[in-house]
Amino acid sequence: MGFSCRIPCVKPLLNNRQRQKHLAWAKDKKDWTAAEWSKVMFSDESKFCISFGNQGPRVWRKRGEAQNPRCLRSSVKFPQSVMVWDAMSSAGVAPLCFLRSKVNAAVYQDVFEHFMLPAADQLYGDADFIFQQDLAPAHSAKATSTWFKDHGIPVLNWPANSPDLNPIENLWCIVKRKM
Repeated sequence: MGFSCRIPCVKPLLNNRQRQKHLAWAKDKKDWTAAEWSKVMFSDESKFCISFGNQGPRVWRKRGEAQNPRCLRSSVKFPQSVMVWDAMSSAGVAPLCFLRSKVNAAVYQDVFEHFMLPAADQLYGDADFIFQQDLAPAHSAKATSTWFKDHGIPVLNWPANSPDLNPIENLWCIVKRKM
């Protein structure tokens, strides 16, 4: 009958207030030119599963085939993973930064010093740029805001719970698919 068993797409759950903020942000940015967007360095962290966990394709099977090898998927109790930070712009991508600990404001500022600043220098030279980050606790910490002010780096106002607006999510998707 044309039906297929699929894994559903994942989408952030937004309340009405968040939807309104997303809409206001989009209306505010709708007239930005390509030149304005080219000044934005988009950034994000992503978790990469080293061993395969509980996600994966579904199977169609008949009654009694549950233990058939073609209907099974291996599982791992505690999948190994690695957290990675990266940034991208119209000028290119920053080198990957593998995070060895949980991301807090201090770790995040260390990423700025050793990865973001050199990447910004390589991608933008002396030209101005705007840094984009989501509102994760390490990103919105007072110490992080102070770091940006002290370094004279403007940060793009970003609505909460909005990975769908960040183009780096497409890059993560491509990398994970190829992995």
